[in-house]
Amino acid sequence: MRQDKRAAPKAPINENISAREVRLIGADGEQIGIVSIDEALRIAEEAKLDLVEISADAVPPVCRVMDYGKSIFEKKKQVAAAKKNQKQIQVKEIKFRPGTEEGDYQVKLRNLVRFLSDGDRAKVSLRFRGRVLRNLVRFLSDGDRAKVSLRFRGREMAHQELGMELLKRVEGDLLEYGSVEQHPKMEGRQLIMVIAPKKKK
Repeated sequence: MRQDKRAAPKAPINENISAREVRLIGADGEQIGIVSIDEALRIAEEAKLDLVEISADAVPPVCRVMDYGKSIFEKKKQVAAAKKNQKQIQVKEIKFRPGTEEGDYQVKLRNLVRFLSDGDRAKVSLRFRGRVLRNLVRFLSDGDRAKVSLRFRGREMAHQELGMELLKRVEGDLLEYGSVEQHPKMEGRQLIMVIAPKKKK
């Protein structure tokens, strides 16, 4: 029988089990019944497996014949797989400037779509520099939230309605990929809107 070399096993196994008799479950899950600890250890040894206490609170304690090392390994694999499958939702930001050209708008829109498709939120800030829409589409497609912010400079503050019109256009262009989670609002000199991706069926 393999000896568990760890100083403090998570569950009492083999000779570390202190009960005089146990309710034994076989390696295939069959109920063997109440047996002495010596008999349970003998059965485990003949199967070349471990005797593991799985319910210490029961009277008598419940033990099972199993490959303890393999059981721990499988549990670790399951935990690792669960962590790998968890998607962390992020907020991706795309910045616009008033007067964004059509080409830049389309670039940012595509990035937003990518983010939302990946399950992330998108924050749209109206600042209007660079290739705006392609990035927005990309964010939404990746499932990210998109934050859209529109930054006003100098005299542009007097024309906030242009920013609202632009954000309304962005919202309309992204209906297929996401919905507005935070409606446009002013934060300092920026107009901000956050878009969340649509839930995948």
